[in-house]
Amino acid sequence: MPDLDWTFPYPTRRMPVLARNVVATSQPLAAQAGLSMLRRGGNAVDAAVATAMALTVVEPTSNGIGADAFALVWAGGGMHGLNASGRAPGAMDPARFLGRADMPRLGWDSVTVPGAVSAWSALAKRFGTMSLVDLAEPAIGYARDGFPVSPQTAGHWDTAARVYQGMEAWQTTFAPGGRSPRAGEIFRSEDHARTLEAIAASGGAAFYEGTLARRITETAKAEGGPMSMEDLAAHEPEWVRPISIDYRGWTLHEIPPNGQGLIALLALGMLRHHAPGGPDEAGWLHLQIEAMKLAMADGHRFIADPTNMDVAVSDLLDGDYLRGRAEALDPARAGDPGHGTPRPGGTVLLCAADASGMMVSLIQSNYTGFGSGVVIPGTGIAMQNRGACFTPEAGHPNAPGPGKRPFHTIIPGLVTRDGEPVMVFGVMGGPMQPQGHAQVLVRMADHGQNPQAALDAPRFRVEGGRTVAIEPGFAPEVYEDLVARGHDLRIDATRHVGFGGGQAILRLDDGYFGASDGRRDGQAVGF
Repeated sequence: MPDLDWTFPYPTRRMPVLARNVVATSQPLAAQAGLSMLRRGGNAVDAAVATAMALTVVEPTSNGIGADAFALVWAGGGMHGLNASGRAPGAMDPARFLGRADMPRLGWDSVTVPGAVSAWSALAKRFGTMSLVDLAEPAIGYARDGFPVSPQTAGHWDTAARVYQGMEAWQTTFAPGGRSPRAGEIFRSEDHARTLEAIAASGGAAFYEGTLARRITETAKAEGGPMSMEDLAAHEPEWVRPISIDYRGWTLHEIPPNGQGLIALLALGMLRHHAPGGPDEAGWLHLQIEAMKLAMADGHRFIADPTNMDVAVSDLLDGDYLRGRAEALDPARAGDPGHGTPRPGGTVLLCAADASGMMVSLIQSNYTGFGSGVVIPGTGIAMQNRGACFTPEAGHPNAPGPGKRPFHTIIPGLVTRDGEPVMVFGVMGGPMQPQGHAQVLVRMADHGQNPQAALDAPRFRVEGGRTVAIEPGFAPEVYEDLVARGHDLRIDATRHVGFGGGQAILRLDDGYFGASDGRRDGQAVGF
């Protein structure tokens, strides 16, 4: 067990849960769904899949059946990575998008093949002990019998009702009474329940080759979308070798590109060449900000479908390269290395761990809110808009193209020490995710903060140019110092989900420490 400080120096709405079996996620009912599988004798993967399926019902504002998913699993004495992101349709015409300022974010032009269903099936088949039918029970119950909508989800749902105004199938499915549900109101979706039943009974096949696949492609054809039965049938989740970097004895593991986890590794690879200051000291925060700018500049230039990248991940993580990037950090002045302007995103993260030592970090997302706004009538399926993450620039590795996977924001995290697992974690929220991963790990590795304290701490978020958004909670002189160094500082009034929402499970000598971020509705639960 790491030697960490067990105090909680920042204002918090959460205390950790210490238990031998733990689930942590952003919505309490989903966490309970996973915990129920552990109580029934299931393992951490069973719990993770049940939680993921439940999240599509109780937090549809950030994920859904039409989402993508990534996972990191520690099982059988080793680590396993799963990339279940989907590809652009084979009929995509990239010429329609090249030269635009941005890719479309609504409608079929933003839709790639959803991979979340394949992730549930692959995880359950390889590591689970329970059937998908059993794992789907809590989600189906929430959909059919209804659930009271949690406060933060209700707020995002209300915003979505305006974003997707005029999109008939979305309104019929998610605002059936002419408005979104309010906090505490019961929401039911029989369509969602029937779809989950079909997925569970078929082991996921109904979504990619059966009745649901036909419903998806029929809707696409009727609405002018390029998605075909062949696109869905060709989808396969991919087991991948995670990438990693050592940061002062803590090794952070991420899913390789097309995911953006590489950005967190690059930033940490630079920071390890600098001596840390105090956890909330301006000079140290400045160096973290500057390292993240350079990491994001590299990430937005190079990360793409790995078959299209023009620089190898190993070259970017090369020790000499990172040392050179670290030397480029000016400890006195804010720079502008031309990193891209981040876009907002909506995502759910869950962590699960059991008494046998199995640990899981799983993340799934529609990308923005409910995604593209495309809803398959009568199914409860909201299609993601991951195609919006292509770069509409001719010759760019991440340029749109048929059969390509776009740059992906969702990243689960897993940390080892001396080759043994010590923590599964993640920080949700579009471009905030690698920034959150790095900030949490710095606080733990450099300052000995426990996971709950590291999640409670105020955060920064680098944006375009020299602009940095930052939360309240630092000393006034910290903000003054950062401005004096040239940062265009935007101090938000409150701590909120725009700075990410994290979950973490830390391994103890006998049991776990489960932490959940107060910026989200969720919780850690265990027994």
